[in-house]
Amino acid sequence: MELIVGRTAGFCYGVKRAVDGAKEQLKQNENLYGLGEIVHNQDVIKELEQLGMRFVNNIKEVKDRVVIRAHGVSKDVYRFAKEKQIELIDYTCPKVLKIHGTVKEYANEGYYIFLLGAKDHPENIGTLSYSKQHISVIEQENDVSNALEMLYKSKIKKVLLISQTTYSLEKFYIIEDRIKKELPKNIELVVKNTICQATEIRQKETEEIAKKVDAMIVIGGKNSSNTKKLYEIAKKYCNTVCFIENETELELEKIKQDDKIGIMAGASTPKESIEKVIEKLKKFSN
Repeated sequence: MELIVGRTAGFCYGVKRAVDGAKEQLKQNENLYGLGEIVHNQDVIKELEQLGMRFVNNIKEVKDRVVIRAHGVSKDVYRFAKEKQIELIDYTCPKVLKIHGTVKEYANEGYYIFLLGAKDHPENIGTLSYSKQHISVIEQENDVSNALEMLYKSKIKKVLLISQTTYSLEKFYIIEDRIKKELPKNIELVVKNTICQATEIRQKETEEIAKKVDAMIVIGGKNSSNTKKLYEIAKKYCNTVCFIENETELELEKIKQDDKIGIMAGASTPKESIEKVIEKLKKFSN
């Protein structure tokens, strides 16, 4: 069995910064909250809980110190924390903060915002809070028509097209192209591809590996947006694709001992999870 492990598999910069930072904070003081899951990976969540971290979904449940995860939060959270004198330990990814700043800037200049991504994704909930009222979230190509309709109703003549950091690069270009074709010439369009470079590289590497293997294993949380996209990409180019959170979910009957196996992991997947999958495959092949 030959294993091809993605060079970009595992924690991205923003996630590593948040997880490592939380662990350091817990060494200093066990009284620490996490606002929402710090990453979309249950193995990481369980480890932090064992170290004493308590996860809550609402800032109103926090008593003193709370970690802001890499996905970021809405501006109301900052306002509430200041009023209640709650200490925020902010590990929002710098790339996400940049999107917040861009959306705020263009919204203040009177632009209508088209945000590519999932409406209920934590990152986008934060981004939406900086946009005032003129914004449409576009998750799939078939959402474009409704977004354009809302734009026309607003009478606004300038649009900013921006994206969730972990959005599909392929979908970004497809939707950008459609908007350019359908948007009237008297409406200004500013396009900012804010998909994280690490996300782009990981998606491209997943495609490259999937094209040359017999089976593909994608490791990551089932609720991880970026990992789901890797799985979707792998399925396009490889007939056998397994989406697992850790080695316990690996179904060895789906692969053969002489297969060439590709391994890729999402940005929220710890190195240990990847290593355990590799170890299990090596034992199976011997």
